[in-house]
Amino acid sequence: MNSFQHIYDRKNTRSVKWDSMKTIYNLEDSSDILPMWIADMDFPAPPPVLKALHDRVEHSIFGYSFMCEDCRTAVINWQAKRNDWQIERDWLLFHQGIIPAIASIIETFTEKNDKIVVTPPVYPSFFQLAEHQDREVLYSPLIVQDGQYTIDFEDFEEKLQNAALFILCNPHNPGGRVWTPEELTEIIRLCSKHDVLIISDEIHGDLMMGESRHTPLAKIAGTESDRVFTCMAPTKTFNLAGIQVAMIVATDKEKRAKLEKHALAHGSGMLNAFAPAALTAAYNDSELWLEEMLTIISDNIDFAIRELQKKVPGLRVMEPQSTYLLWIDYSELGLTEDEVMEQLLFTGKVALEPGSKYGSAGLGYLRLNAACPRATLSEGIDRIAFALTNNDDT
Repeated sequence: MNSFQHIYDRKNTRSVKWDSMKTIYNLEDSSDILPMWIADMDFPAPPPVLKALHDRVEHSIFGYSFMCEDCRTAVINWQAKRNDWQIERDWLLFHQGIIPAIASIIETFTEKNDKIVVTPPVYPSFFQLAEHQDREVLYSPLIVQDGQYTIDFEDFEEKLQNAALFILCNPHNPGGRVWTPEELTEIIRLCSKHDVLIISDEIHGDLMMGESRHTPLAKIAGTESDRVFTCMAPTKTFNLAGIQVAMIVATDKEKRAKLEKHALAHGSGMLNAFAPAALTAAYNDSELWLEEMLTIISDNIDFAIRELQKKVPGLRVMEPQSTYLLWIDYSELGLTEDEVMEQLLFTGKVALEPGSKYGSAGLGYLRLNAACPRATLSEGIDRIAFALTNNDDT
């Protein structure tokens, strides 16, 4: 059985993606809605990870656990092999997830009313975390050139002048852009010039499409690496979001000590009993699974772009260089976001994410998750096409 094409029933499994749509989309009934929104896959985890978790369950005792030296070695070896990035053992801090990790960095290294720069449209937790901690968010919108997002460095530097922190999505979510070494070098130069710390969220760094190659920001930061906090995890790569394990790479000893103190102050230093088993099995034994999965995703993306643009004249899809997400421009259809979402949910019976979730720069876009069996993706595209080409039915 091809696990990437088998359709698994995820309903009634406490799945946010499948079981929370009624609340998320304010629906009376979501039982007939096909979810293509939140970024987890409808693929089972790699067999080595499943075996490691089964073995852990069969042991039957789930006491307090810690991230062992083998866990550190697995992360270090993975980054060396995949990204030619040599991480020192002491640089690694483990955390319950990327979002809690980013929150801890914001709270530790900025003060209330400090300014934090983001580049929308971008993953909403970046600006939401800052706002919830009473920081001021400065938006430097990305611009589209030749069908891809790029940074407006003139505006970006203007925003940096009064900022304490910049949060980079590397690679970019939702656009799927893989930043070039030249762009990353300019980010480092400008942040150094204005003495701004950088969080580089690299959770999508293993999900490269085609010939794209991920460049860890800290790898090329040179003497400025101490201003960079790299946040990464195996969870997006291997569909382990529910396991909740992530890493912060911080090269500066004093900054690591402050983060460790923050963890102690918030009681957030210990991970669950399944995290060590899942992480080591993923990084040590699941690379072949990843390569097969990336082939499936790449084929899905090509299929989805072709079919969406053929079946819905006026749609334009930004071809992702990374991630399994599609960023769909519907602005030529002449519909408001409310109208598009209503037609998708009530006519097409399909749930996508509205672009405004990623900031006002996302208006006119939808985000679609293509990490599913081809039959599911094909059905979803048919539902989208039916919804957006039958406007009178709403």
